[in-house]
Amino acid sequence: MSFRITQNMMNQTMLSNLQSNYRALDQTQKQLSSGKKIDKPSDNPVTAVRSMYYQSSLNEIDQYKRNASDGSSWMQTTDEGLDQVTQVLQRVRELTVQASNDTNDQNARNAIAAEMSQLKDHLGEVANSEIGGKFIFAGTDTKTPPYDTSQKQFTNTNQQPINYQVGKSSSVQINVSGVDVFNHNGGVFKLIDTIVGDIQGGINPNSQLNNLDEQLDNVLTHRSELGARVNRMDLSSSRLDDLELSTNNLLSEEADVDIAKAMTDFSAQQNVYRSALSVGAKIIQPSLLDFLR
Repeated sequence: MSFRITQNMMNQTMLSNLQSNYRALDQTQKQLSSGKKIDKPSDNPVTAVRSMYYQSSLNEIDQYKRNASDGSSWMQTTDEGLDQVTQVLQRVRELTVQASNDTNDQNARNAIAAEMSQLKDHLGEVANSEIGGKFIFAGTDTKTPPYDTSQKQFTNTNQQPINYQVGKSSSVQINVSGVDVFNHNGGVFKLIDTIVGDIQGGINPNSQLNNLDEQLDNVLTHRSELGARVNRMDLSSSRLDDLELSTNNLLSEEADVDIAKAMTDFSAQQNVYRSALSVGAKIIQPSLLDFLR
């Protein structure tokens, strides 16, 4: 049994096909204008989910990169501070050796003691080094100056580490304990006070050289440990750059449209649309007026 194909049925089929072509053209045009394969999740739920996953990963990587950058700046400032501490202690040692000379008169001794006092004040400024309004040698108590300028001593006792996360399961300690640097074995400030007191009191400060050397070795040890962490942070930054590049590539493959293919599809769809219009014009039933012309 066969069905009779009416003119109305042919017209409806033609309109339906034209609408399908319109939708295909519209979709391709959106892809070309936006550069993306989909305009909304319902266009392709699988692609949408994968794209959101990759974008979320990129957001995490971006945060880790900011952490690494901030941590590197903190550690660089810390290294510069430890370098200053080293220079101060080396100068104090030179002055101690100079003051140990018995040919110095009291005026010369007083001049040496005065310079040491100035070096101690400078060391206090280094102990109160800041970055972004945070004291780098204060442990986690970053808002309180670790060096008390009225007492002229390092009063901070916070030895908590500050760790910056640079990966899902990777973190790096960015700070150096000021207590370990400035209050080691009695502390550098008290040691300088002792040497200054000996010089002013006419006592040979030569016996304090070993204590100065121990303080210098302690600072150098912490500086070398910091250097190792700086290297690790640099490696983490490099790894994050590589991870960001690969994730961007995956996101691009998943979400970005292939322009060459989209242009080819758009041209083909335009040809199909024109053909549909041409065929449609031929199948529309002529009217009586067409025969009277």
